[in-house]
Amino acid sequence: MSSPSSPHRPRLYYVVDWLPPDFGAIGQYAIGFARDLASSGRQVYIVGLTSGKSQTESERFASGGSLEVIRVAASTYDKTNYVSRLNWILKTNFRLMGTVMRASRARRSEILFTGAPPFMLYFAVLAKYLLGAHLIYRITDFYPEVVFAELGRKPLLLGLLERLTWFMRRRVDVFQALGEDQRELLLAGGIPLDRIVLKRDFSPVPITGDETPMAVPEALRGHKLLLYSGNYGVAHEVDTVVEGLLRHHRTGTGRFALWLNGSGANIDRVYGRLRSEGVPVARTQPVPLDKLPSLLAAADLHLITLRRQFSGIVLPSKVYACIASRRPILFVGPESSDVHRLCLEASSTRYERIEPGDVAAFAATLERLLTVSGSEQRQQSALREAAG
Repeated sequence: MSSPSSPHRPRLYYVVDWLPPDFGAIGQYAIGFARDLASSGRQVYIVGLTSGKSQTESERFASGGSLEVIRVAASTYDKTNYVSRLNWILKTNFRLMGTVMRASRARRSEILFTGAPPFMLYFAVLAKYLLGAHLIYRITDFYPEVVFAELGRKPLLLGLLERLTWFMRRRVDVFQALGEDQRELLLAGGIPLDRIVLKRDFSPVPITGDETPMAVPEALRGHKLLLYSGNYGVAHEVDTVVEGLLRHHRTGTGRFALWLNGSGANIDRVYGRLRSEGVPVARTQPVPLDKLPSLLAAADLHLITLRRQFSGIVLPSKVYACIASRRPILFVGPESSDVHRLCLEASSTRYERIEPGDVAAFAATLERLLTVSGSEQRQQSALREAAG
């Protein structure tokens, strides 16, 4: 068996954005992947951001592998200010990839990087040629396509940037696609099939579906709980959810309340509009990762949303933990998204999908799920009585 540092098992540098305990799904998944690789005998270095102090932590494995977690101190930025946002992205990418390029052991290594922070691709391609590295792109988000979808148009300058980005993408040795929708976009962009592997995410913590539910916010007690957990950003559908809940409360039973446990550019918008209309809604900060199973267990219904134009270029990773919780899922998003594919394949989970913009269907689905839930509870009670 070859040693972890042999030519057949090169060192791996895994570069991401925010590492736990800071909130960010990419870093949560990366830690799990990196530990698995290290336990198989690899020497793995994961480089990411922290809101605390810069530090390095080491872990050794019986296989001979090792994991070094290199945390780079960073501040946040104003996401509504494009100049501040771009400045932060450029500086952060330079610091993250610069950490790899300054490492004495990084020559002839493998560099695995993600779609966050945006535009890391350009820095990674530079590192590839300076270090003679093998480049692996785990394409969590497509940039600049996300920007086009956010703007609703493609300005000439950004169109030129898109052409440059595809030129850079063709310099990548291997792509890890999170879903079939991403693989189709890569193929359409001219990436050969043999350079694309499908490597999905997973629930960042073990979830059995039998966890004790977390206590719900006081304002939501007595209601059925519609839970949105995680990032609620520009890629996520807002109007269908807000208008659908308003209709549910104005003309329906009004049994569902919304719990927003997360962050993101749109979370204030959803919370503010519902609260101003008197719809029961609560907003809390993201729970620590070890509390996620009990949070998800509190849901009567999980909510996942995605705007049509973001299909394929963004994949809400929360879907894996939601499926593992075995609670019903309502997806407001396009059929082309891998969220739809994954939920359909999860035969143990009740699943409903509605098209973005179909407010009537959203409200009607909530009413239908109430009826089904009540029927299931009566069946379970009857079975318990028969067993007794």
